[in-house]
Amino acid sequence: MSNTIGLMRKFIFIFALLFLTPSLRATEVQWPATLGNWTATTSATSGVATSASGDPVLQESGLVRASSHAYRNGDRVLSMTLYTFRDSSGAYEAYTFLLGAPTLLDKNNAIILKSNLVLQMYAPAHFSPEELKPFDTWVQSISDHIPSPPVATYLPDKDRSPLTERYALGPLGFRKAATDLERADAALLADVAGFHSGAEAMFARYESAKNRALVVLIEYPTPQLAELHLRHLQRALSADKKSGSSVERKGSLLSIVLGPTSAAYAEKLRGSVNYETEVTWNEPSTTATDPPITSTLVKIIIATMVLMVMALVLGIAFGGVRIITKRLFPGKVFDRPARMEVLQLGLSGKPIDPRDMY
Repeated sequence: MSNTIGLMRKFIFIFALLFLTPSLRATEVQWPATLGNWTATTSATSGVATSASGDPVLQESGLVRASSHAYRNGDRVLSMTLYTFRDSSGAYEAYTFLLGAPTLLDKNNAIILKSNLVLQMYAPAHFSPEELKPFDTWVQSISDHIPSPPVATYLPDKDRSPLTERYALGPLGFRKAATDLERADAALLADVAGFHSGAEAMFARYESAKNRALVVLIEYPTPQLAELHLRHLQRALSADKKSGSSVERKGSLLSIVLGPTSAAYAEKLRGSVNYETEVTWNEPSTTATDPPITSTLVKIIIATMVLMVMALVLGIAFGGVRIITKRLFPGKVFDRPARMEVLQLGLSGKPIDPRDMY
């Protein structure tokens, strides 16, 4: 019996090896032989997320695999790493952190985001935007074409410092963003932000000639969840009243302003958030195009008078036709005694005659 079970296990393993492995390999990225004026030089190397990168933020983002390749254009060599994520939200989280990394501040490096894919490029010499177009088109063609999360578009534009945007899908990304932006107090909010409820956060630093602050936007699936976590965040921020940090809710979005130089600047930033709520009713409501009540009443009165005149005319016509018919054809069309049966009590003793009814 044990031998039979062992043979069955071996058969299942061989079946999975023969049929499942090719399908997994088919999902790996196929690097093109040429991209514009660049020609592939070496074979690609790929692996799962744990072997491709030990960064916990990338693992939290849902990194599926990372594949590297090199291309040559004359004496210039371009090294690239393509990160594949489960969805566009995870790719955007990784993109914001990779974009702000010190290694990418060099003008010879670039990073491209397309839906669930992030392409990181390293070159020893500067390359023009025109040379990036073939790579941009190729990454777009193999992506899942799902747009990035909209919470990034809610940030105010004025006074925003470049390369300070950070998107977080979980507590690891939240703490990493707070560390990168030098706000240790923001890292303490990761445990009460409610990422287990489907929250997503967006960071950005704002600076002007006299003011500065850090804006954190946290969006939830429903307004009820936002209200619940608003109270948790208010209690967490109340421990440090001297910093002037505050949080407010609008619909499903919480806007947090950390360390503002003044309350007026915090209110200005919060008022510049590009987020509006919309309420839709299932039943129609009165609009400015509806007619006034006076004209409606006049129409009702006119319609009633028309119906009364029609009833009068039809009544006179019906009665007139009956009277004229009885005059011209007495006892032949209406009130024919031979066809009438009238029940009378006969209390007066007079003989019953149906014509007495008329």
